[in-house]
Amino acid sequence: MNHRLTLVVGIWCALVLAILNLTACSKKAVPGQAVYPSAATALSAPETPRYTPGGPIDEATWQKLGLRTEEERQRFLKEMDQFQNEDIHFEFDAYVLMEEAKAILDKKVDFLRRYPTVYVIIEGHCDERGTNDYNLALGERRANSAWQYLVNSGIDPSRLSMISYGEERPIALGHDEASWAKNRRAHFVVQF
Repeated sequence: MNHRLTLVVGIWCALVLAILNLTACSKKAVPGQAVYPSAATALSAPETPRYTPGGPIDEATWQKLGLRTEEERQRFLKEMDQFQNEDIHFEFDAYVLMEEAKAILDKKVDFLRRYPTVYVIIEGHCDERGTNDYNLALGERRANSAWQYLVNSGIDPSRLSMISYGEERPIALGHDEASWAKNRRAHFVVQF
């Protein structure tokens, strides 16, 4: 009987320890840490609706931009395409701006100074390695690095918003270093 009681108590203790171990290893919310309710989390959002990329630009928007002639408008469209199609890239698992990225951001500062009514969404992206939560946080830090550089260069922070897509919107679908390098980026979308 004594042996049976010892066995039951031992099994019971093992179960209690297993349950305690499982609860101790579960993920817990850390105060002050961002929580990501979806794959893409807006870090700040424009207060009013803006231009939809690829959509037509109406006359009121052209006037707001101060672009009255067809020549000015065509130049703006060309500059806007260049602005949106030139991403900055990051090293693996990093959000520090490289010199090449700073040179690209300097061009973006010039564009934003020429067109003071333009708003920008800065998208942070990652490659497929790492967890979704980790990549969303890293994408946020990448977008924030670009945001901070633009603000430090004199761009009004109210003209800038950020979003992290983590690994959810790759531009290169391969599973190699060349593809991963293309996906570690901050992308810029113009709005008015």
